[in-house]
Amino acid sequence: MTLSVRNAAAAAALGAALCAALSGCGGGGAASGAAGQARLGTPAAPPAASSSASSASPPAAAPPASPAVGHGPGKAPTLAPGPNGLTPVFERARQQTEKTVALTFDADMTADQGPRAAAGERFDNPGLISTLKALGVPSTVFMTGRWAEEYPDQAKAIGTDPVFEVANHSYSHHAFTSPCYGLPALDGAAARADVDRAFAAFRKAGAVNTVPYFRFPGGCHDERALRALAGAGVTAVQWDVVSGDAFAKDPDAVAAQVLAGVKPGSVVVMHCTRSAAPVTEEAVRKIVPELRKRGYRFVKVSELVGT
Repeated sequence: MTLSVRNAAAAAALGAALCAALSGCGGGGAASGAAGQARLGTPAAPPAASSSASSASPPAAAPPASPAVGHGPGKAPTLAPGPNGLTPVFERARQQTEKTVALTFDADMTADQGPRAAAGERFDNPGLISTLKALGVPSTVFMTGRWAEEYPDQAKAIGTDPVFEVANHSYSHHAFTSPCYGLPALDGAAARADVDRAFAAFRKAGAVNTVPYFRFPGGCHDERALRALAGAGVTAVQWDVVSGDAFAKDPDAVAAQVLAGVKPGSVVVMHCTRSAAPVTEEAVRKIVPELRKRGYRFVKVSELVGT
């Protein structure tokens, strides 16, 4: 299913806004290449003879691949590889009748933002994590390795709490294809090493509830990026609902956008970074009771991938 024009525009705004907060950004590059754009709203295809990276065939669940360096136990379900062994891409549950929804939170920090953190900028959001726990909302946190290094105690707390699972959002938050909102780009070998380094950072921090899922910075990817990660044993996870929480000042507007977009099996992208998404916690307090009122059940991404 292809993202609506509204969601695609919101995704572009999201990437541009986040880029403004990332050091090294050149200011509003275009989104990913054609293959990446096609996959933003398309489930990963099962293995096939075709070499097309944009096949729209529905994904088939498969036993977990062998964990890459730094993975946790690898018990979470993954998707079968795409054509020619490409990394599979998940965007929304295939089973779209049960009212389940996954709230996901990107814990963003680039490799070179240490000085900004030392100067007092907060890239964490412990209040949001506490709220999710208090509300009993199972969630998936897509964490950068640099974030785990900056906040090892929080990374361990999140990664040992059964309410959460920790997924990979790269180590450096650099782009895996270019252009991508002005982010510096990694080549194939560096891209794979970046993913492995993030898993190693989670392990060093003591996060054990890690899952073999990866989210591309900015959501930007193409066939070359999917090929670079083919041996990592991960499923790339996108989304079908953009929250609009990046640099938002109105939690009601964020909540309204999420509530308008959620459908059975949806994946919502939000952020766990106070300086870049200051109203996310307040928006979550509005989103959760309303979706429960509508009959939705909150799940981790691993439960959606397995359906």
